[in-house]
Amino acid sequence: MKPPLLSCVLGIAVSSWICFKLFHESKPKKIVRGSVPAAERTMRLPIYDDDNDEELIVETRDASPAHFLTKIESFSLFPKHWIVKYETCEFEAGGYKWRLIIYPSGRPYSPSGYISVYLSLAETSSLPVDWEFNAIFTIFLYNQISDNYLCFRGNERRFNKIKFEWGFPKFINKKSLKDELSGYLVDDNFVLGAEVFVLKTQRVIECVTLLKPPSIDLRTRDWKISEFSKLENAWISDEFTMSGFNWKMELYPKGDFSSKDRAVTIYLVCVSAGNFDARQKVKTEFYTRLKGKSVATTIYDVGKLSHWFTSSNATCWTSFISLSELHNPKNGFLVDDCFNLQVEICVQVLSRP
Repeated sequence: MKPPLLSCVLGIAVSSWICFKLFHESKPKKIVRGSVPAAERTMRLPIYDDDNDEELIVETRDASPAHFLTKIESFSLFPKHWIVKYETCEFEAGGYKWRLIIYPSGRPYSPSGYISVYLSLAETSSLPVDWEFNAIFTIFLYNQISDNYLCFRGNERRFNKIKFEWGFPKFINKKSLKDELSGYLVDDNFVLGAEVFVLKTQRVIECVTLLKPPSIDLRTRDWKISEFSKLENAWISDEFTMSGFNWKMELYPKGDFSSKDRAVTIYLVCVSAGNFDARQKVKTEFYTRLKGKSVATTIYDVGKLSHWFTSSNATCWTSFISLSELHNPKNGFLVDDCFNLQVEICVQVLSRP
């Protein structure tokens, strides 16, 4: 049996050794800079972007930025001079002019303790009215000790007249920047760079307009074709305007090639379609009617027809009435050898680039 004093001394010694081991193993291990293998230098860090919670790709590389580089001397004097925002000179990439915007004390309403850096289009007045494109960009921070670059790259971004500035509100922590061993602020010099790659797309933009039908008197037109039985060739109306488009009617009294000597063939021609863009089209419903002595009386109607008029398909035809029906006196379709034609046109949909 051990003496009480010896047991007490041994207990204290063991307890001290256990505490020493726990304390030593809990201390953070020192990281030797430059010892990370190249394959492990790329990492994904979750940060807040302007609008979305998204991941930012951060990696190191030796090659310098392809499009822009700026060196800021005496960087720490920005806040002392009350300069909260600095815009760099312009540079060109992908056919557009850009600049970096640096917030030395962080962008307004962004998390404190960080420097914010953004990429912005520098000139938009010369761009088309509805300009828009996507781009992938990288902002570089030069390590002046290891002579390489820390690269910050986000997801593909959409630039337009509403949103023409994207970047990183938490670009780098101020404490990390001021760490002498970091290499990012040496002799108070701060070096940034940028690369911008605009994604060229062959996007087609279409605008579709659905139109309200006008009153009946604004969408109908009437013709009285006299001495109808003496017509040998096509009867063609004058051009007329309806729903903002120019039209004309073509009537073949003895049929065309598709119904020769069998039926009267009527064509509705959209004259305006000859000037349509290749992707422009107009959806139209129309009726062709044979009227009696009074315009108010319809004696023959083939019903509604529908057609998409385009630059390559500007006509729609119907085999209107058989010649035997038309010339049968019992039917009374020809009154005093007059063919009273009416067309009703309703433009419903306009699709254009």
